[in-house]
Amino acid sequence: MSETTELPIRRSGIAAVLVKKVDGEDRVLLLKRASRTLNGAWCYIGGGIEPGEKAWQAAKREIWEETGIDIRTLYTGNTFDQFYSPATNDIYMAPVFVGFLEDDQDVMLNREHSEFEWLRFPDAMERATLPGNDVVLAFVEKHFVKKAPVEWLRIELAGQVMGDY
Repeated sequence: MSETTELPIRRSGIAAVLVKKVDGEDRVLLLKRASRTLNGAWCYIGGGIEPGEKAWQAAKREIWEETGIDIRTLYTGNTFDQFYSPATNDIYMAPVFVGFLEDDQDVMLNREHSEFEWLRFPDAMERATLPGNDVVLAFVEKHFVKKAPVEWLRIELAGQVMGDY
């Protein structure tokens, strides 16, 4: 008699990719981690969903916590950041959100990161530390930068300020 073992999928976090025009060219934000988890890794924003939060609210909060930016334009990316964890024997899967910044929005890092850089997409794909991050970045570039994002993926943030959702 054989026993079937299922590999659990953990869905407790989000990922957020931020895009901004720098010198007329689309750039993506990468942050260098300065914490115990992934110390020294270059990556986009990620974090957990808190009790009572919707995933998009967690994305808005994590963007605020990690960069000091109150995001004004946010889309659901319609893709997922995912990896297998041998430590917990599960698959971590997080929805990706895409945020567009305006000229007056500047990054102020929290203590989780030591550096940040606005990179051209090909450079960001090379710099990103974790395998799979390059795939997410290529997806975002193709569907949100090289062509206009699909409007029905936009999250209505009008009137939503940090702490008011």
